[in-house]
This record gives sequence, structure tokens and C-alpha cells, in this order.
Amino acid sequence: MKRAFDVGVALGGLVVLSPLLAVAAGLVKLSSAGPALYRGVRVGRDGRTFQILKLRTMRTGADTHGPAITTAADARITPVGRFLRRSKFDEVPQLVNVLRGEMSLVGPRPEHPDFVKHYSEDQRRVLSVRPGLTSPAALAYIREEEMLADADPVAQYVATIMPQKLALDLDYIRDATFAGDLKIIGRTLARVIVRR
Repeated sequence: MKRAFDVGVALGGLVVLSPLLAVAAGLVKLSSAGPALYRGVRVGRDGRTFQILKLRTMRTGADTHGPAITTAADARITPVGRFLRRSKFDEVPQLVNVLRGEMSLVGPRPEHPDFVKHYSEDQRRVLSVRPGLTSPAALAYIREEEMLADADPVAQYVATIMPQKLALDLDYIRDATFAGDLKIIGRTLARVIVRR
């Protein structure tokens, strides 16, 4: 049921949002040099890596020039990218990842391999399910970029925020239900609209 729901919603979402995606992609291209889409390596179910899709919000090559964590004041973010990140619209292309079976609508957010290597054996249980577009942890840390205020945001993330997010993710996996997923999707849409 979860997979059928994922495919149906992802397909419908891409059809409905395709005009807005086309406009957003055009703005990304016009505002800075480089491709409209960003493809980043993430760790998915059973530890398999895949390329996550996002509308590009940073200057081309930003992931090789600067920390792996993005803060709210990061100078690498483009003006158009700042709006896309604030509205979470940069995440919409991940509906393609959902269709491919690499992601689900609800599940632990996928991490970069550099962060997954810090997982404990217990924390690696989050890799037993498909990563998702949203989750209780994603909702709890929807303002994560603003929370990363230390001089070393990577160290702050690994030591403090990541373990807290993983604890929420593990709670979600233990108690996951289809009805619960629907509530998480509803809460996510509400939070995104309010944040806008």
C-alpha cells in the first residue's frame, strides 16, 4: 500500500507541478551558470547509494568549495536558491527519486556518505527502509540551517543535531503506519505553507 501510494502521489505531483518546475528551473538557469538540477550522492535503503535530485540552489561546484553542511547565511546560496530552499520547492524533483523506488514520500531523510560513516550500529537501522521526502525528524528540524550557528557547522551537526534526528527516525521506523504517514504529509504541507 505504501509503495502504491508513493507512486500515485509522486506521479500526480509531477504532473500538477511540472509548469512550476519548468519556471523554477528556468530561473535557476538564468540566475547563475550551471545546470538547473543538482545531483548529489546519498545513502539509501540497505546502504545503497543513489543520486538525489534537487533544483540547484547554490553556485556550481559549491559542494567542493566549503563545508558539507549549509547554514542560513551561506554565501554559496544564490538569491533564487534562497527562495527555493525557504519554500522547500527545491526538493520537488525528488518525486522522481520516489518513482524510481530510491525514496518514499515519508521516511528518514537520506544522508551523504560522509555522515553515514559516523552512524553507530544501532543508528544504521534507519537504512532498513527507503529514505523519504519528509519525516518527523525533518519536521522537527525544518529550520536546521538557522540552527547551525557554530563556527564549525559540520562538527555541530555530527555531535548534536544528527544524533537527535536519528533518534526521531528510529522512533518513526518502530511505530510507522500508513495513517501515521498521512498525518506526517499533512503536517509537512502545513508547515511549508506557514513558513512561506
